[in-house]
Amino acid sequence: MFQDTLKVRRLDGFSITDLPAFKSEFSSGMDICANFLISDKKKEIIIPSSGRKMISTGLAIELPNNCEGQIRSRSGLAIDYGLMVLNSPGTIDQDFRGHLKIILANFGTEDYLVKQGDRIAQLVISNLIRPKIKLVESLTKTDRGNKGFGSTGIS
Repeated sequence: MFQDTLKVRRLDGFSITDLPAFKSEFSSGMDICANFLISDKKKEIIIPSSGRKMISTGLAIELPNNCEGQIRSRSGLAIDYGLMVLNSPGTIDQDFRGHLKIILANFGTEDYLVKQGDRIAQLVISNLIRPKIKLVESLTKTDRGNKGFGSTGIS
C-alpha cells in the first residue's frame, strides 16, 4: 500500500522551529531549517570560507514506503554565498530514524553565519527502485558504448 505521509519528530532538547515545508505550490523540495540545542548559549555557527560544518535540524523523520530522502543545496545560498550541501544529494535511507543533520560547505570567499531557524537545505522525497542484481557476460550495445566524461560534448 502506498503511503504518502512524511512523519516528522522533534527531538528533545531542541528549540521549536518550522517543520520541513514546501514554500510554493509546485516546489519539489521542502526547506529544512537549522536548529540548535536549547542548552547551547550561542544559537548560531560560523562556517569559515573553504570550511564545512555539520548543522543540526533537531528532527528525525520516517519516510513513506519505497522512498528515499535526498538532501540538496538551496540555489540562493549556493549562488549568493557559495554555500552547498557537501555530499549533495545526501541520501536518507527509508529505515533511518536518527537525527537529521546537514553537512554544509562554504565555497564562498567570506565566512557564513548560520542562525537558529535559517533555511539551510532542501529535502526531496523520491520513489526508490530496488532492482534484482544479475551478473551477465555482456551488456546491450548502444551508439555511445563506453565513452564517458565529456564524450557527448558541450554544444
